[in-house]
Amino acid sequence: MSFFRKILITLWRVWFYILMAVPIIIMFPLLLLFTAKEKYYPQFFYLARFWAKIILYGMGFYPKVKKLQIPDRNKSYMFIANHTSMTDIMLMLLIIKNPFVFVGKKELSKIPIFGFFYKRTCILVDRANVKSRKEVFEQAQRRLNQGVSICIFPEGGVPDDESVLLDNFKDGAFRLAITHQIPIVPLVFYDNKQRFSYTFMSGSLGIMRAKILPFVSTKNLEQQDKRKLKEEIRQSLLKELLENKL
Repeated sequence: MSFFRKILITLWRVWFYILMAVPIIIMFPLLLLFTAKEKYYPQFFYLARFWAKIILYGMGFYPKVKKLQIPDRNKSYMFIANHTSMTDIMLMLLIIKNPFVFVGKKELSKIPIFGFFYKRTCILVDRANVKSRKEVFEQAQRRLNQGVSICIFPEGGVPDDESVLLDNFKDGAFRLAITHQIPIVPLVFYDNKQRFSYTFMSGSLGIMRAKILPFVSTKNLEQQDKRKLKEEIRQSLLKELLENKL
């Protein structure tokens, strides 16, 4: 890689964090208001979608989404997707119009500015803490009762080895979906790793392809069906990724 290209990528990467921070600072009073109470969450969610659009288009990413089914705005769902990039959060917000709450690792709450609102609006989980995992289910139940959907990246994080196309899935999303009898909506993000991976000196402008796959019903399923359900959905995502590589 040439020295000139390294400089450009470094500036582009720094620009990403500027795009993350500046809209939050500008909208701070509204964000503070809409995160004060859970009943205001839908208003916060619309601002979050606007924030996501600024970042994606500001970075030169152009989402191209294929929807095999469209979520009903009056229903709750479990949204899941493969996880390869920081931009996965923004792309999920841009695609899905149903207000949803992320379930994510508590470490992200340490990110300056972003982390402040992340911990006020998301369901945080400490995977090393059994009590924390139990609290996730209680919080998810409360949010679902409010008509809000849930979003989980079932790989549980981004694999350190970027050659891994799709890591094994954790149980959480499927256990929650079965417990609350809500449909699972699988999404595939094809290009996010190539566009903006965690490797600093990498990335490119261009189209970000995504697809909403057919919904998977959990009606009448029990917890013993969790493993089969998890693997079937993982295989459907893996098939899409293998067939649609850049």
